[in-house]
Amino acid sequence: MFRKVLIAEDFESYNSSVQKALEELKIETINTVEYCDDAWMKIKKSIREKNPYDLLITDLSFLNDHRKQNINSGRELINIIKSEQPTIKVIVFSIEDRAEIIDDLFKTYDINGFVSKGREDLKELKRAAKAVYNNEKYISANVKNSIKTKNSYNFTRFEIILVTLLSEGMIQKNIPDYLKENNIKPSSLSSVEKALNNMKESLEISSNEQLIALCKDWGII
Repeated sequence: MFRKVLIAEDFESYNSSVQKALEELKIETINTVEYCDDAWMKIKKSIREKNPYDLLITDLSFLNDHRKQNINSGRELINIIKSEQPTIKVIVFSIEDRAEIIDDLFKTYDINGFVSKGREDLKELKRAAKAVYNNEKYISANVKNSIKTKNSYNFTRFEIILVTLLSEGMIQKNIPDYLKENNIKPSSLSSVEKALNNMKESLEISSNEQLIALCKDWGII
């Protein structure tokens, strides 16, 4: 099991709960901080003393207060720590539950685990620590399915064109005229409606506005 863990969490109740959960895993050293700047200072000090942390558990959002901070979010904290200590393992513990955001944390920030705050979150956190220690990726069960949906859906060129046109303000009923003018097939209104409805059903959303927002978040358009 991990030998030395740092918890970055600005709510004292969560800080205490996470610490108690990790103590049950017999982790030798567990330190907690409420500010990202303090987390970075502890990481730097541990590296200088050749006694680095094995694992960072951090929230994504930190509330602003009277104390001015140079590092204001969990993403910034992960990024700067990874630049100095690339081998540190990272578990994000956050209320965030959007698949596109969580997927980006793994791809862009190279995190090792994600646990969503909520029901049985401390049990999930202990499972995550064990999995990450064994070099496995871990995602909370309540967000895993939505990430699978995103990764398993392959947008066609035609679908991307439709969503792009909608995002640019074109009215759905006018899209067939554009398709015909640009020799894009199929170009009937029924084909447009069928394609849009198929995307919304597959992605479990109900409106064109949600579809546009989702595709922007995922970098599809």
